[in-house]
Amino acid sequence: MVEMVSSFSRSHSGHHGRRNPALNSPRVPLPRKSWISRYFNVIVIVWIVISVLFVMGCGYLYVFPSFGDSAGHRYEISEFVGSFEQCDILDGQWIRDETYPLYNSTDCPFAERGFNCLRNGRPDNDYQKWRWKPRHCEIPRFNAREILERLRGKRVVFVGDSMSRTQWESLICLLMTGVEDKRTVYEVNHNRITKQIRFLGTRFSSFNFTIEFFRSVFLVQEGRPPKHGPRRVRSVLKLDVLDNLNRRWIDSDILIFNSGQWWNPGKLFNAGLYFQVNGTLRLGMPIATGLRIALTTWASWVETMIDTNRTHVFFRTFEPSHWSNPDLRSCKVTRYPLLEPRGHNRSEVSDMISEIIANMKVPVTLLHVTAMSSYRSDGHVGEWSDTPSPDCSHWCLPGVPDAWNELMFSYLLT
Repeated sequence: MVEMVSSFSRSHSGHHGRRNPALNSPRVPLPRKSWISRYFNVIVIVWIVISVLFVMGCGYLYVFPSFGDSAGHRYEISEFVGSFEQCDILDGQWIRDETYPLYNSTDCPFAERGFNCLRNGRPDNDYQKWRWKPRHCEIPRFNAREILERLRGKRVVFVGDSMSRTQWESLICLLMTGVEDKRTVYEVNHNRITKQIRFLGTRFSSFNFTIEFFRSVFLVQEGRPPKHGPRRVRSVLKLDVLDNLNRRWIDSDILIFNSGQWWNPGKLFNAGLYFQVNGTLRLGMPIATGLRIALTTWASWVETMIDTNRTHVFFRTFEPSHWSNPDLRSCKVTRYPLLEPRGHNRSEVSDMISEIIANMKVPVTLLHVTAMSSYRSDGHVGEWSDTPSPDCSHWCLPGVPDAWNELMFSYLLT
């Protein structure tokens, strides 16, 4: 490059300096043609060098995208520090972020009144100001408009208990921030959101997709008790038969499962619900054994019935509760997240789910939210519900379930 400039300078100065003997020749046009030719060659060479540098720069940004447009909200690997495969997005911490929350639950008709803690009298909004930050990468901010476009023509299905319904409500509220005409979003059967309804479906008509929720707290089929069975058996849980709603889950593009909150004596044996396998009542079967059989039934169904080339399957792990005294249903919600998980980061249910999924023959993404949620004793409904009973199991909206959805779309869009 220096030589080219120097050559150009010498050629240019030579034109004004001492005349070259060749210029005394009668063939005067030749030197002028030579000067123009050299000038043209220099321009061509400079253009080639600039082009090469431009191409190298583009290649550099492609290989090292973190030096590119980091301010944009594109769901690409470029948004992560390091590659997505090298970063465990579930290993991180909660950091305060004043740009949160991402929506106002009062403006979202799909957020249950019972989860709208501010509306129900909670005096602070600190619980809405926390963002999950992985230790070795950054999760891109939830871009509602882009995700709406990505979901165009798709079908998203949540299956599980009330925690699944909360995540369903959260996702709808997040996405509605990107919809100009809110009237184009509606429940397909015009149903109100209730705790017992088995199906809820929200359609985003402008984008031609639905987000659905199927209530299936155990994932397997409940049934009538056998004839001549013990009087304490009011109903049975058929551990080897998946819920009879399962055919409605198949034709989906994103399928999210959860279970765990109902696998306890209070929801099972104390309510007269006992296990059944192959038509035989199993009165003495431990709950952990029953759960393992049910999860194995679910895994076999996914392997047999779901085309994982089309459908991305998730299973979200157990969500920790923060009861002060579970037996007395005593609940004290903190104002800020815990500094230590205090044992809430471990769960036998989550460990079992992880084990079952690790041994499956088809890909299923484990959304392991147990540890990250264990710090959020500040995020529960507590006394700010639409019922008089305190609640340290369910979560306020906006809140922790929003982070579950942010993590889920980090997997989907990278």
